[in-house]
Amino acid sequence: MVQLIDHGVYYAGGKLEDVSPISQSEARKRTIAYGILEEHSISGDSENLRIKFDAMASHDITYVNIIQTARASGLTRFPMPYVLTNCHNSLCAVGGTINEDDHVFGLSAAKKYGGIFVPAHQSVIHSYMRENFAGCGRMILGSDSHTRYGALGTMAIGEGGPELVKQLLGRTYDVAMPKIIAVYLTGKPRNGVGPHDVILDIIGATFKNGFVKNAVLEFIGPGVASMPIDYRNCIDTMTTESTCLSSIWETDGETKKYLEIHGRGGDYRPLHPGDHAYYDSAVCVDLGSVEPMIALPQHPSNAITIRELNADPYRAIKDLTVDLSSKITPDGHVKADQAVIAGCAGGAFSNLCAAADIIRGRSLGCGELALSVYPASQPVFAALLKNGVMSDLVSAGAVIRTAFCGPCFGAGDVPMNGGFSIRHTTRNFPNREGSKPKEGQSANVALMDARSIAATAVNGGIIVGADSIDAEFREYDYEYDDRAYRSRVYNGWNAPDASAELKYGPNIKDWPEFRPLSDDLLIYVASVIDDPVTTTDELIPSGETSSFRSNPLRLAEFALSRKDPGYVARSKKAVSEPVPDYVKKAAGYSSEPEIGTAVCAVKPGDGSAREQAASCQRVLGGIANIAGEYATKRYRSNVINWGMIPFTGGIDGLKVGQWLYVKGIRAALESGAGEISALIINEDGSTSGKTLVMPKLIDEEREIILKGCLINYYKPENN
Repeated sequence: MVQLIDHGVYYAGGKLEDVSPISQSEARKRTIAYGILEEHSISGDSENLRIKFDAMASHDITYVNIIQTARASGLTRFPMPYVLTNCHNSLCAVGGTINEDDHVFGLSAAKKYGGIFVPAHQSVIHSYMRENFAGCGRMILGSDSHTRYGALGTMAIGEGGPELVKQLLGRTYDVAMPKIIAVYLTGKPRNGVGPHDVILDIIGATFKNGFVKNAVLEFIGPGVASMPIDYRNCIDTMTTESTCLSSIWETDGETKKYLEIHGRGGDYRPLHPGDHAYYDSAVCVDLGSVEPMIALPQHPSNAITIRELNADPYRAIKDLTVDLSSKITPDGHVKADQAVIAGCAGGAFSNLCAAADIIRGRSLGCGELALSVYPASQPVFAALLKNGVMSDLVSAGAVIRTAFCGPCFGAGDVPMNGGFSIRHTTRNFPNREGSKPKEGQSANVALMDARSIAATAVNGGIIVGADSIDAEFREYDYEYDDRAYRSRVYNGWNAPDASAELKYGPNIKDWPEFRPLSDDLLIYVASVIDDPVTTTDELIPSGETSSFRSNPLRLAEFALSRKDPGYVARSKKAVSEPVPDYVKKAAGYSSEPEIGTAVCAVKPGDGSAREQAASCQRVLGGIANIAGEYATKRYRSNVINWGMIPFTGGIDGLKVGQWLYVKGIRAALESGAGEISALIINEDGSTSGKTLVMPKLIDEEREIILKGCLINYYKPENN
């Protein structure tokens, strides 16, 4: 059961209270998160932070463009440990040689600039960072949205690539002091209830109402001690799906034991809130009341108990955007076609051990349902081989893969057309796992915990909760063997070789040049999306596009391809052909304005940290987003860092094909104006007015937009 407390609370003696003997301003400083943020900020202003991180991490979909951007901006060496993992584009199944070409580039960059390179199939990005870099009181920045190591006492944030570029150039991550929300845990999880069940319950209670948006979640309370560290890690990595900014947990002997096992006992320190610490609100979770959960398509927040699903499946699916009625059997059960346990959320040691406890001695059968298992790292794989769990899984019919994040974004174990896949992975967004509805291909994914997936697998694919299966859950000791890393990981931290040459494949291209913002703008409305929320997957699809992330021009061809297939052609036409005479006449401008395009959406940017959701728009001539609000800080930051203006004010009255004439935009930005008037010019030449709300920007963000993008802002000649 999850209860939300929508007002400030204090924490003392292991309990939440409404009053405190100390002032709220003093009590606020007693949270764990406040202390870590202050320690890492160099601003001297506790309300406006300028953070420098202890380490960074990127995977092979993002690191090429990050390094290319930093190189164009004057990069000479990595100023902190920067880990380049190869867990997303690990396979060369799409696009010829270009995935492996990116890996070769990554290794050459690690040598040249002093980085750490983790070859393909060694580890998923977050497992490696937990094993080697997370430590109590640290902060880590990653270009993957699930950068979360709070259960190990590390505040970690997933952002778009430009924010990592800033760190590489010695600059800071600038953010107002966020709200800090207590996640108050009591009780103990029941047998058969896993970490995915707990976090899906939390996401279901907090996502749609924006309760924790852009806040830091601080996990406290007596329930923390009831969970092993692996369990906590798997809850923590999924906090991203609540739209929070970051997370942090109390630390204890479990945390210390984990760090000692990994040879880093010195990185432990106890972290606890001080007496009467103040939180802006609270999420209260009675762990003992949590049941096995399922997040139905097409979002992790579509979470209900498996018990509720089975009690009335037609009612459970009636409001979904997809039709799952064909998956309901004549006797009223729901049947899955495929099962996957993978990635930073699912492939953990304890999850796979628990799955084996359920499967051991049983058979998965010879029907449609197949189970694929992806251990999160080679050390986890080695431990599972040693304790016999792998043998149990293989004997039952499970297929074992290597460490790979593909099932989370549609690059591995794609279901059949019309298939229904249950997964212990991070996301089940639309158009991910093989779906191309406009081409008649559709597949759907539901999220479940590894334990209930195992129970379902031995139940012939009929979905059941793990609490309904008779199984003995054993205690397993984890032995960390890092010989695979010592044999294969290149560690060049603090030893850059300036003479080393970067190795480019034919798909790795430089960014095009972007011009500074002009005095006036003429904006073509290239797309209007009236869905309540637009994900980054819809702005730039995942899956087969991933191989082109190192080629800005080629990747841009995929922008909005599954949401608005005409967007690319309209954008190109608007910025390459002469402005129509009726537009010139209606605008009546005397000097030529800058021509650009805009994507207009109710609430864009939910989900991934991928910067390409914004950069592809910019490459195609994008100059602005117009929104009711932005789903996440990181997407808004990506829009700014690529030189586009994140207008708000809503999309009412806007239609594809209209033009907006915005006179005096440069002066308005320079002065910090709160809004600006735009003239809407319709295709018949008629006009109307619209007020665009100007973003509240810090000085650096304003300069980035004025100069045209982050690259222009950081070019050596500008410094």
